[in-house]
Amino acid sequence: MALSIGIVGLPNVGKSTLFNALLKQNLALAANYPFATIEPNIGIAAVPDDRLAPLAKIVHTQTLKPATIEFVDIAGLVAGASQGEGLGNQFLAHIRNTNAIAHVLRAFNDPDVIREGSRTPLDDLETVHLELQLADLATIEKQQAPKGGMSSQDKQKFAQIEKFGDFLRQGKNVNQYLEQLSSPEEKLLAQKIAKDLGLLTAKKEIFVFNVDEAELPQTEELRQKFAQDLQVSPEKIVIVSAKIEAELGQLEEAEQNAFLAELGLKHSGLARLAQVAYQTLNLQSFLTAGELEVRAWTIAQGTKAAQAAGVIHTDFIDKFIKAKIANYNDFIQLSGWKAVSDAGKIRLEGKDYLMRDGDIVEFLLRN
Repeated sequence: MALSIGIVGLPNVGKSTLFNALLKQNLALAANYPFATIEPNIGIAAVPDDRLAPLAKIVHTQTLKPATIEFVDIAGLVAGASQGEGLGNQFLAHIRNTNAIAHVLRAFNDPDVIREGSRTPLDDLETVHLELQLADLATIEKQQAPKGGMSSQDKQKFAQIEKFGDFLRQGKNVNQYLEQLSSPEEKLLAQKIAKDLGLLTAKKEIFVFNVDEAELPQTEELRQKFAQDLQVSPEKIVIVSAKIEAELGQLEEAEQNAFLAELGLKHSGLARLAQVAYQTLNLQSFLTAGELEVRAWTIAQGTKAAQAAGVIHTDFIDKFIKAKIANYNDFIQLSGWKAVSDAGKIRLEGKDYLMRDGDIVEFLLRN
């Protein structure tokens, strides 16, 4: 399934530097990861997955294909963007179809980089939120109540739209409204309406703090601090240094790993951003392992086996018979399908089986 993240922020917060670093790292890692540049403002990054390399050794392949995330970079937003100020308003449409928004917030000290309206991370976030709220409010106010006799479904839909508007006029995001809904049915309907309208503030959010290089060893402490400042979960916070990301983009993979180890980090900030995005959107991966390739396939949590097969090819849904599944740890410890089968540790699951993260799967299909 396609997964895309809109990168948003004020001018000069390091947003473009991070995005450009993403593209450079893609080139540096092209031999091992399926990175690609689609157009000037879009790039694709791999979701870090330490399970792939051990699997590749067992099945004797050098082709590893991790799950990927598409990043969509838009021009820096400024106050008044929703009314046409600056360039940001021209690009808001580019993120309407993304799955989530990553807010890049300036937390570094560099007097040589003009702030361009940036003050503090919290103030900057409030400015961006306001512009997104105003853009959404403009969308809401274009909606008109159906004329004539209104069906109960139409009434329910329009009532939700009015509630969205109420929240936006209070300076709140639509995702705050969605989070407070206790009824699963009502929440699902409200999410669908918000998606159909392309509401920007209904999207899940990730917060990327661009810090000084010297602060990177305190990444975990900073995550906790900034999470408290924003009143969000630390799991939605990513700490990066744009300067370090740019330097990493110039290095070969082995040199990147050594550099990160010196900083006490396992993955680059951009790789960690991809991982946090994956978690924020409640996604998981199942794995396929054969001589041609080892690959991670992205699915939503709660996906059934037949639908998971359809991620590989839509025809597989109708052709689905069973899913042959091995536990990742068993597969690694016993070194492959045959040994796992001999040990009686392979499960045959039907179409309604709920996939688990890290399931190693071979789908059995009708001809």
